[in-house]
Formats: sequence, C-alpha cells, structure tokens
Amino acid sequence: MSHADMPHRSETAVGFAAFAGVMMIMVGAFEATTGMVALFNDEFFVVGEEWVFQFDVTTWGWIHLLLGIVILLAGVFIFRGAIWARTLGVILAVISAIANFMWLPYYPVWSVIMIAIAVFVIWALTVRGRDITA
Repeated sequence: MSHADMPHRSETAVGFAAFAGVMMIMVGAFEATTGMVALFNDEFFVVGEEWVFQFDVTTWGWIHLLLGIVILLAGVFIFRGAIWARTLGVILAVISAIANFMWLPYYPVWSVIMIAIAVFVIWALTVRGRDITA
C-alpha cells in the first residue's frame, strides 16, 4: 500500500485518544484508591445529607474498587488501539459519573471533580473515530 493509498490519520484525534487513555488510567487508580480507603477505613467518609440511594460505605468501597480496576484496564487497552476499549471507555465513564453523583453525600468536592473528568473522557473518546489504530 503506497503512502497515497493510506487513510489520513488525524494527529489531533490520536492526541484526544491518548488523553482519554491517560485520564482513564488515572481515574481508575483514583477510583480504586477511594474504594480501598472505604474498605479499610470506613469511618474516613462521613455522610453529610441523607439521600435516597444510600449504601453502606463498605458497599461503596467495593463499587469504587471494582469500577476503578476495570476503568484502568480499559485505559491501557486504549493505547493498544482496541476499538472495543473506546466503546467500553465511554460506557465506564458514564457509569463512573453516575456512581460519583451517587457518592456526593460522602465526598462532594471529589465527586464533582471525578464527574468532570468523566465528561472529558467521554468527549475525548467520541470526538474522532479510529485514528489511534492507524
């Protein structure tokens, strides 16, 4: 295949995908760390206001730990150019945003930051197509 026959690869799109991969690895590590803190020291997080969807801190710990591990692994596969990882990344970012919304009574500022990062990851993964695989 000659250079003229190769599809055009957008360096910007590759940059967005790389950004999303790095952010997913970082968010996964943060989520897992939050989960471990909740599991090992369930008195660290203090509930402010009572919300309808309230779980035990240990339950939240497992949710954050498992979600974090899966997000981190999907972020690694973004760098391998796996299209399924991009799709999974968007789905996981949505789940992360929802989980952090529900986590607001326990750690409000951190939850808002994690929701914002999830929005950036969704944007970065959906702004352009498959350019990282090229």
